[in-house]
Amino acid sequence: MPVAVIMQRRALQSRWQSETWEPFGLVLNHATPGEPSLLVEEGGIAQWLHPGFELELFRDEVEGYYLNVSSNEPRVFVMWRMEDEVAVPQFVTVSYNEAGRLMDGGELVDTVPMAPEVMAWVGGYVEEHYRPEPKRRVRPQSFRQPGDRGNVESIGNGRRKRNVS
Repeated sequence: MPVAVIMQRRALQSRWQSETWEPFGLVLNHATPGEPSLLVEEGGIAQWLHPGFELELFRDEVEGYYLNVSSNEPRVFVMWRMEDEVAVPQFVTVSYNEAGRLMDGGELVDTVPMAPEVMAWVGGYVEEHYRPEPKRRVRPQSFRQPGDRGNVESIGNGRRKRNVS
């Protein structure tokens, strides 16, 4: 699904920071690539349209999509970087897990609300492809019969010691 990202710059009344950048929204089905363009600039707010992004769904990310669409407020995650004092989006995803990996790697990731059209598209994909892995209880070693615990030997005081090979 082709999208464009709207990034917003807001002026702040702070002695530490004069402005802040954040993703403001998405324009769906915006397939026209091109340079960023200024949409609005008034009252300390500027919004820039960054075209050329693609929301894609992959089977190995389906659990992350499920976690997102089953939440109270499904979101679209926008990874962005500062380049020459301007915030530039780099990547767009709807997977919680993928966004988490990006943040773990030190990237800036913010969210925008997920549009109903995107929700329907991702929800349909999740219904078709997501199968939760069955939970398996791992039985602790102490509850297994001594012969089933692996390679162990007695160490004289009634305790057992595992042989390490």
